[in-house]
Amino acid sequence: MLFEPLFAHAQSQPDAIAIIDDKGKYTYKQLSAAVAGLGLYLSMQTEKPRVGLLLPAGAGFVASFYGTLLAGKTVVPINFLLGDKEVAHIVKDSGIDTVVTIPQLAGRLKDMGLNVIDLTQLPQKPPFEITPTFPSPTADDVAVLLYTSGTSGLPKGVLLTYGNFQSDVDAAITHARLKHQHVFLGVIPLFHSFGITAMMLAPIQLGATIVYMARFSPVGALHAIREHHVSLMFGVPSMYAAIVRLKDAKPEDFKSIYAMISGGEPLPQSLREAFKQRYGVALYEGYGLTETSPVVTLNIPEDNKPGSVGRPVPGAHIAIVDDNGAALPQGQIGEIWLKGPMIMKGYNNLPKETAEALTPDGYFKTGDLGMVDPEGYLHITGRKKDMIIVAGEKAYPREIEDTLMAHPAVAEAAVVGKKDPGRGEVIAAFVIAREGQTVKPDELRDFCRQHGLAQWKIPRDIQIVPDFPRNPTGKVLKRELVEKLAS
Repeated sequence: MLFEPLFAHAQSQPDAIAIIDDKGKYTYKQLSAAVAGLGLYLSMQTEKPRVGLLLPAGAGFVASFYGTLLAGKTVVPINFLLGDKEVAHIVKDSGIDTVVTIPQLAGRLKDMGLNVIDLTQLPQKPPFEITPTFPSPTADDVAVLLYTSGTSGLPKGVLLTYGNFQSDVDAAITHARLKHQHVFLGVIPLFHSFGITAMMLAPIQLGATIVYMARFSPVGALHAIREHHVSLMFGVPSMYAAIVRLKDAKPEDFKSIYAMISGGEPLPQSLREAFKQRYGVALYEGYGLTETSPVVTLNIPEDNKPGSVGRPVPGAHIAIVDDNGAALPQGQIGEIWLKGPMIMKGYNNLPKETAEALTPDGYFKTGDLGMVDPEGYLHITGRKKDMIIVAGEKAYPREIEDTLMAHPAVAEAAVVGKKDPGRGEVIAAFVIAREGQTVKPDELRDFCRQHGLAQWKIPRDIQIVPDFPRNPTGKVLKRELVEKLAS
């Protein structure tokens, strides 16, 4: 599972390009040789069952990831954008004593008493040919211990098995009709589940080519799409927003594209429409979480409904439930529960949180709110904890954010609840204006009224800000916005 396809492609298409990154090009034969060498090396470096990877996206991460699996160990990707406190927590909680990294990031690990392996000091090609010995993991064995980005408190370690990832890769390939001929653009960090599945495991299983960017830039992404005839890109909305603002990009630059898929956070309707209008390219929204390996639903060119996050991939089951866990009728909004072979084994060292998140019959409680329409498409309306109750009336931030972002002067909007002595909560909005434009709170309130928002949903407090607090993948940290209101 997971690693066999890489070595199969090294035999069947040794000279095919597997990876293009900032350092060069690597064939499937070269990549498999590096993996075999690293597998042998890492097996001799530690007796611990897990190995940490503190690396940017590229051939080095991929070789280290597969090499760790080949050594019979669990991969612990470390998000190098986290603070020192979070990195130290991951090292301690995972129980690792060995981390593969590069000199530019090694400083993040000082004084932790770790065996730090400098990837740049290892030979790219083993000094002799190594015939790998494949371990024999079961579907229930943990392949990756992946830490959530810690939007509240310290990151939680998510135990993802070989079966979780293999089932999700198979389901995503089938659902999205992915082909060996596709060229993938990897701009999502590989310490993220979205990056691991969509930008590494799936393309390598297909024997496709992946173009990695260690650091996203809209100009770099456009250049990669043009130069390498990229056909598939997976990104977060803020990346697509940056690409749509490029001054010299043209529709013909995207002629090789099969699909540009957005995930990680809600895709604003205004951005989807702007991208289509400017480049003639549709953005397709998908949905998933670290705990689901992550792909659960996905819109694709042959089967999509704008405004939804698509239909479930094979094997994924969706239940929409009320506050008591009872199933709701089709079309009603409730909490999204998910079931299927892609659902995590549990949280590392957190039995209480695991028991709270997983039902006895195997459903994962996402904490997200949404509904399934009559055609089977899932629509996300927000986070359960983000739902705002104004004098007993429910308000969902996403509806208000979409309305605000329909204003021509608004680039982004984030809506939260603000405590109010009379009504319990009122709506507060933080707004980023488009470059070169200004907008006033009263103007936005009038716009919301004109666009049919109920009176209790119209923001009482609107603040125009230069940017939002975000996590490393660009997701808005609403918790910090709420704290800003209280200060």
